Parts: sequence; C-alpha cells; structure tokens
Amino acid sequence: MVPFRSHVPSLLYLAAIHFLNVLSRIVLAPLMPTIERELNIGHGEAGSLFLFIALGYSAGLLGSGFLSSRLTHRRTITFSSITVGGSLLAVSLSDTLWGIQSGLILLGLSAGLYFPSGIATLTAMVRSKDWGKALGIHQVAPNLAFVAAPLLAEGLMLWFSWRGVTAFLGGTAIIAGMAFTRFGGGGAFSGDAPNTKTFRILITQRSFWIMIAFFSVGLGAYLGVYNMLSLYLVAEHGLERGWANTLLALSRIAGLGAVFLAGWATDHLGQRRALGAGFLATGMATVLLGMVHGGWIIPVVFLQPVLATCFLPAGLTALSKIGPPQVRTAAVSFTMPLGFFLGAGALPAGIGILGEAGFFSLGIVLVGVLLIGSIILLRYLTFHEDAIQGIA
Repeated sequence: MVPFRSHVPSLLYLAAIHFLNVLSRIVLAPLMPTIERELNIGHGEAGSLFLFIALGYSAGLLGSGFLSSRLTHRRTITFSSITVGGSLLAVSLSDTLWGIQSGLILLGLSAGLYFPSGIATLTAMVRSKDWGKALGIHQVAPNLAFVAAPLLAEGLMLWFSWRGVTAFLGGTAIIAGMAFTRFGGGGAFSGDAPNTKTFRILITQRSFWIMIAFFSVGLGAYLGVYNMLSLYLVAEHGLERGWANTLLALSRIAGLGAVFLAGWATDHLGQRRALGAGFLATGMATVLLGMVHGGWIIPVVFLQPVLATCFLPAGLTALSKIGPPQVRTAAVSFTMPLGFFLGAGALPAGIGILGEAGFFSLGIVLVGVLLIGSIILLRYLTFHEDAIQGIA
C-alpha cells in the first residue's frame, strides 16, 4: 500500500483549489464598501450579491453528482476551478449590475461543483485510517481563506481596484485548475448521480427540515454575518475600510482552534446539548454585535465568530444520525445546499435590506434572535437510534 506521505503533494493541490474556491466566494465581503460606493448601490443591493452566489452554489452542489457521473471527479475538479476563474474575470469586466449578478450566479454554480468531487477524490486516494489526516489538510483551506480574504483584498487594493482583485483571483484559479490536470493526482473515476428515491424518503422526516433550519441559522451566524460585517463596521460604526478588514481577518484566527474544542464538546455533551449551548452562546454574541457601540464592538467582533464555529461539528454529527445509514449521504447532499442558500444568501440579503432602511444593527440582532429561538426546535429533533429504541 502506498504510504500517506506520498499522497501529500496531491492533497496539497486539492487544498489549494479548495482554498481558491472558498476565497472566490467570500472575497466580496471585504470589497463590499468599495463596490457599494463605485456602483452607487444601497445596502440591500449589496447584500443581494451574496444571494446570487448562494443561489448558484446551491445549484452546483445539487448538480455536481450528475456532472461527475459523466466527466469523472478529476475532470469535474478541473472544470470547476477553471470556470470559477472565468466567472471572476467576467465579474471584473462587467459594467452593469445585472452583468455582475449573472457572473456571481455562474461563480457560485462553478464553485459548488468542487466539494463533492474533492471529498470523493480525497477519500479514494488514501487509506481509510488516514482520512482524518487527509481531511485535516483539506479543511485548513476554508479556515485560512476567511483569514486571508480581507488581508489579500487590502493588499491588492494598494495597486488595483476591486475589479483588479477579482481578475487576479480569476487568473489564479484558472492556472490552479490547469496545474491540477498536470500535477494533481486521483479522481480518475466517475461519481454517482443523486438518488431521488432517497430524497423522497428524507422529505417525509420532520428532523430533516429541522436540520435545514439549523444549518440555515448556523451558517448564517458564521458566513452570513461575515459577508456583511466589513460593510456594517464601515457604514454603522465609522471604521476605516482597512481597519475593518483587519479586524475581519484577525477575528477568524481563533476559530481555527475553536472548531476542535467544539468537536470535543459535542462528543462529551451530546448533539442536542452541544447545539443548544452553541445556539444560545452564539445568539447572545450576535445580538451584542448588533447592539454595542464604541470600543465595545472590537471584543464582540472577536467573540462572535469563535462561538459561531461551534455549530458545524455538532450540526454534521446530528445530521448523520437523523436517518438510517443508507440516507446519510443524501441528507448531507440536500441539507447543505438549502442551508447555504438561506444562511449565506438570504440572511445577508435581509440584513442589507434592513440596513438600507436604516436598521442595519437590527438585521444583525435578528440573526441572533433566530439562533436563540431555534433552540425550541431541539425538542422535536429525533435521531434514527432513538426511533429504533422506541420501537424496541
């Protein structure tokens, strides 16, 4: 059997493409104050740009299996990276708002194709006992992207406009896709198209819809708030864009370690208690983010994302237990797109609409209220093993 270290170069290529994939979807967040000013749009239209990305991304996740079943996972990864780059170039060249919106839908669609094929390639590449190490390398990428996006945006804007930043990332993504074809390994096998029969089983389960609600508010607290935070700090708190983006980057560093602590807490507390404690703590921090003023905003900006990272370990663990083993993959495949669309798309768009009406802070507060209110749904959440024990 090939030793794990021999796969590290290919894993690093996958991680690099994953990094660029996430970076391409979130780089608009630190650029938003500049984009809003140049395009002369309000907070509502600015927030809606993330809705277009989320719409495309959700469709890409759902359609990835159909494409990889015809192209193989390797070609799907290459196609995703190159079309992500082309979409960013199209956005950078668009002179109209509708042109930018169309480019962002294509960007989300292209980016959504990557994740299922990336994970399938990774898990087929290494032995099952090495999956933890391989996934650890791979999942450093999105966490690093949240830190890098504001810093990279500010650094490049010393020489370029926001259009130059998106064009630079677009060119990099195209090069990365072509490099993966030449130097990357694995993925030379076809994927499986989604099983609609399994989906019909899922939609009859109450817990499936509860988990969609949980992922919507959980992703909204982490990614949705992130998407609007730079604009919020500039527009509502009068911070300079550079200082706001520096805070945005630094506030995500602690989350790199917090997610491991959250996983430990999930194992010791159980999914329900971990979800309840996470929603309560994150909800309170998000409410504070919308209410505090002056110097108090800085510690809350650091606290809120650390707590928001606690959702994913408990959420994914709970999601894997709502049905029998044969529907677990489908549960993830259908819950993530819907949760992402609502949490990372609709929620920031709603915050932007309220911001344009003069209630930016209220939009942030309402996200926190939704988190706290979602705790009520925990009493109705049932797991597959609970149902078996009840029958027995």
